[in-house]
Amino acid sequence: MPAPAAPEEPIAAGLRLAVGTFTILPAGLPRTDRVTAGWAMAFAPLVGLVLGLVAAAVATVAGYLVSPLLAAALGLGSLAVLTRGLHLDGLADLADGLGSGKPAEQALDIMKRSDIGPFGVVTLVFTLLVQATAASEAGPAALVLACATGRLAVTWACVAGVPSARPGGLGAMVAGTVRQSTAIIATALVAAGALVLGLLSGGPVIYPLALAAGLGAAWAMRLHAARRLGGITGDVLGALVEIAAATTLIVCAAAH
Repeated sequence: MPAPAAPEEPIAAGLRLAVGTFTILPAGLPRTDRVTAGWAMAFAPLVGLVLGLVAAAVATVAGYLVSPLLAAALGLGSLAVLTRGLHLDGLADLADGLGSGKPAEQALDIMKRSDIGPFGVVTLVFTLLVQATAASEAGPAALVLACATGRLAVTWACVAGVPSARPGGLGAMVAGTVRQSTAIIATALVAAGALVLGLLSGGPVIYPLALAAGLGAAWAMRLHAARRLGGITGDVLGALVEIAAATTLIVCAAAH
């Protein structure tokens, strides 16, 4: 009989889980436990960086053929394809749940439905319009930063002390799995990248400020969602990605 395969290291398994969770790539999802989930959430900004580079490349190439706004929209469209639109779906679901004004249990039931209500539709249209317009003005580099910032917001939403709103689901699996020190290291790395982007663009302060603004907006929404729902869910995490990305793009666009 062949010898049993050695168990995969948590870091490697976490990276594969991050790729499989945040993209459509067939990463061969590992057997998931909370340690692996914690590493996956820690690697989320790295996955966001790769997604941002792809989206920026699409927008750059399209910019030679079409208007800046349409090129930015195509870059954002590539992100939706590469992520199965999961973050946008989470944003719509959270908008419907919070917009309903119902108590936590009923709001969570609304978020679990497969359909999208009026709050979700309006929120999606508004957010995508803001992202496309801001990205067209800020340029491809800002799109890279926005993608990394959005996933970094997920890392911070999964630090110890942040509860899950449900006993099951993605939120329960990842809530409280990331050490604060790990989140700080991830933030420092993304901030260093933001500084480099700023230096290359001639505005060294703007990109770090955009990163801080994106994280701040996601932090405020996470607090509000936790108060209303009792904690985080997979939909909340998806919404944080889009909110942080949109805010980052707005700040970058305002500086141009």
